[in-house]
Amino acid sequence: MRRREFIFLVSGVVLWPLASHAQQRTMPVIGFLGGNSPSVYMTRLQAFHAGLKEAVYTENENATIEYRWAQDQNNRLPGLAAELVRRQVAVLVAAGGTPSAMAAKAATVTIPIVFAVATNPIELGLVASLNRPGGNLTGIANLNLEMGPKRLEVLRELLPGVTVIAILVNPTNGAGEAFVRVLRPAAQALGVQLRILDASTDRDLDKAFTALGHMPGVPLVIGPDNFFNSRSKQIAELSVRYGVPTAYQYRPFAVSGGLLSYGSDETEYYRLVGIYTGKVLDGAKPADLPVVQSTKAELIINLKTAKAFGISVPQSLLGRADEVIE
Repeated sequence: MRRREFIFLVSGVVLWPLASHAQQRTMPVIGFLGGNSPSVYMTRLQAFHAGLKEAVYTENENATIEYRWAQDQNNRLPGLAAELVRRQVAVLVAAGGTPSAMAAKAATVTIPIVFAVATNPIELGLVASLNRPGGNLTGIANLNLEMGPKRLEVLRELLPGVTVIAILVNPTNGAGEAFVRVLRPAAQALGVQLRILDASTDRDLDKAFTALGHMPGVPLVIGPDNFFNSRSKQIAELSVRYGVPTAYQYRPFAVSGGLLSYGSDETEYYRLVGIYTGKVLDGAKPADLPVVQSTKAELIINLKTAKAFGISVPQSLLGRADEVIE
């Protein structure tokens, strides 16, 4: 046996071979900054790990992941991002949408950042351009902001006589303002007015749906936000209780009883985040990695809820749906 393979015992202390220590020290650490909680991120985490695996990285085998969860409180994100920077992670994954991306950007100008946002990253000031980000940030932009007008169109197709559509946004998330800005021209083209409602707490949600309950026939579009993501089931139940036809971006909403979801495929979106994280671990510089737009979208209609609302779904719309829940 060679000398370096011995394990020495000195005063009862085990001194492991230097090679073992070196291997542990060189295992890269990924910082994962989430806006909600692990339970809400279950599908996303599975997709993220699948993307990492495609890039030949597996947690606890050749990479370590430090998780930080904001539990729906965007004001906690700057402190959590700072924790990961102090941990000196190899790459910081800002996986909580616009608030986490902005918090990560403010926390470091040197550690590579891979973001996941629903807003144009140039408008947010995250990158100089999509093709040449130019700094320490790059990442994936989904279609959920751009698809807002499509949700308006689908609701108008389901409810041809509607003249007002309510929009629910989180005032603590800058993506909400951008979402409304994108919707205004589409609403004007459709000949409908927008009614903006704010919610960042459970109490706000109850108030918003109570108000909607006094506006019969007014449907609702929900803006992109982590707080709303974590309340998909609750919001779906409120929409049914108050008889509000509601459209959101992710599948769990429609599965929980919401009328429809129309937006990016979460699995594809976070798989790409995982792949990009692996590229950075391999030495790619964010400045040279073009921002990727997740182009896979899905329309899911809950036909059972539509029938409960007395809505007749046109066959043309059913034919376009990726999934119909009966």
